Amino acid sequence: MTFGAPSTSSPAFRTIDLRGQSLGLPELRAAVPRLTAGDGASVEEGVRGIISDVRGRGFAALGELAAKFDGVEQRHPRVPADAIEAALVGLDGSVRAALEESIARARAFAEAQVPGDVTVHPAEGASVTQHWVPVGRVGLYVPGGLAVYPSSVVMNVVPAHAAGVRSIALASPPQKDNGGLPHPTILAAAALLGIDEVYAIGGAQAIAAFAYGIPQGTHDGADDLPAIAPVDVVTGPGNIFVATAKRLVKGVVGIDAEAGPTEIAILADGSARPELVAADLISQAEHDPRAGSVLVTDAPELAERVRGQLAVLVAQTKHRDRVVEALAGEQSGVVLVDDLEAGIAVCDAYAAEHLEIMTADAPAVAARIRSAGAIFVGDYSPVSLGDYCAGSNHVLPTSGTAAFSSGLNVTTFLRAIQIVDYSESALAGVAPHIRSLADAEDLPAHGDAVDVRFAPLIR
Repeated sequence: MTFGAPSTSSPAFRTIDLRGQSLGLPELRAAVPRLTAGDGASVEEGVRGIISDVRGRGFAALGELAAKFDGVEQRHPRVPADAIEAALVGLDGSVRAALEESIARARAFAEAQVPGDVTVHPAEGASVTQHWVPVGRVGLYVPGGLAVYPSSVVMNVVPAHAAGVRSIALASPPQKDNGGLPHPTILAAAALLGIDEVYAIGGAQAIAAFAYGIPQGTHDGADDLPAIAPVDVVTGPGNIFVATAKRLVKGVVGIDAEAGPTEIAILADGSARPELVAADLISQAEHDPRAGSVLVTDAPELAERVRGQLAVLVAQTKHRDRVVEALAGEQSGVVLVDDLEAGIAVCDAYAAEHLEIMTADAPAVAARIRSAGAIFVGDYSPVSLGDYCAGSNHVLPTSGTAAFSSGLNVTTFLRAIQIVDYSESALAGVAPHIRSLADAEDLPAHGDAVDVRFAPLIR
């Protein structure tokens, strides 16, 4: 494996050359660009402390954490209903129209995902049904930080609505410039979706409040602070503290995933347009200095043309410093491969959150991918489309977890309950098999529980 220096005319964007090498899945996973794990132990220790504090001191802890991390004074984090309505009234008309279109497309896709019940009849008088029911209450987290994410309100709320969830609470960090409330565009998006239970809580403390609830309690000498009811499922993206908190409360509540920094991989051949590749790499790099932007190609000449386009486009982009840092990071770069077959193998090993296919016969290539959060096919399906208005969900698995997990969808908010209904004769038909298996497992009382149903009635 060799690493090439970037051209002097473009932002630092390293090259990983895998040509001429025969690598298996473990070696490919080790070779692709990834962030080196940071000091996870110290982060976990800090998050454990926050969770414990919120569980133990409730609103007092939330108030102190809001002052410490967000610079706001807070008695109770519930956002007043009039503030939510005012945010919608003040929403720019073009943004409202865009959100409404995004909601409509996401709703159509989410409602189509709702699974139907399935019943089979193994024998006469016997039925087994899988019955889907929504969870009772969910807590949705929408991050703040370097950007504003009303689109994440849409992506979290719409599938929960489609699943039939009746109680939905939303949390987003308080902002000093907004009077201690979440960003007004976040509040407006919540209003458009009919969400009136919104909390100005950020970070790990929001996850803790949702997972364990906050009882009615005393803070600042008052005892009339309304409780925050615990939820069944917590979803939504966030920073490393949010992701760690979700991992620590998993089991107390369900979670969607431990989302990390965003990432894009682009599988491209010599037919790809370098300006499109460069623009799409930048689009994800502007999220976060830790975002990953990866080009996988069998065309070295394309890689150099992309570098040239990066030099032009990065200089023009608003968040240049952030983009430059992300592109120069260990999590970004060009991966050179021998051919398209090797490129597909690299992409499956990388298991990107977002994977774009810019090759000849892109639909056929996309159909061969086995690990990705979402796949974007051809020149006119950029990741930006999926972020906002494709109808798909942009809450997707990161950091290689797409190899075993899925993006946020309706089933995140559903439970499958199995219903077994056998008649006397149907049970009698399998009673000998139950007896045999119970004895084989040395659990004779299991067999007895069936046999007693057919024993002579004892009075």
